[in-house]
Amino acid sequence: MASLNVGNLGDYLREQRRTAQLSLRQLADAAGVSNPYLSQIERGLRKPSAEVLQQVAKALRISAETLYVRAGILDEKERDELETRAVILADPSINERQKQVLLQIYDSFRKENAAEVAAATEVVEAAAAAATAAADEAAARPAGARAAAPDAEPPLT
Repeated sequence: MASLNVGNLGDYLREQRRTAQLSLRQLADAAGVSNPYLSQIERGLRKPSAEVLQQVAKALRISAETLYVRAGILDEKERDELETRAVILADPSINERQKQVLLQIYDSFRKENAAEVAAATEVVEAAAAAATAAADEAAARPAGARAAAPDAEPPLT
C-alpha cells in the first residue's frame, strides 16, 4: 500500500503517544478507534478524518488543531486563530460577556490588519507594474532616442 504523504502526521502521533507513555492499543482504546487502523495512521498508510484526529487528540490531551495542520486539513494561520479563540473561550476567570467582547475586539484587529496588508500589497503591486511598464517603454525606444546618462560620453558618429 502506498503512503498518502501523511507520514509526518504518523511520526508526530507516534512521538506524542510515546511521550504520553501509552501503547498503541491503549491509545486506540482511549480514542475509540481500532488498533490496526491507528497503526496504519502512524505508518502513514491511512489519512484519518478530522473526527478521528479529534478523538486521538483528546486521548493524547493535545490540540486537535495541531493534528489538523499536520494532516493538511487546516493551515497554520487558521490553527493560530482557532487556538486563540479556544483559549479565550476556555478561560474560567472571565465571564461569557467578557469572552464575547474579547472575541469581537480580536476579530476587529484581525480585519484591520488584513485591510492594512491588502492596501500595502496593492501599493507594492502598483509600483512594480509601473516600474515594469517604464522599463518596457525604455527598452522599446530606438537606441538613439534613449536618453544618455549624464556621465556618459556622446555616441561616436
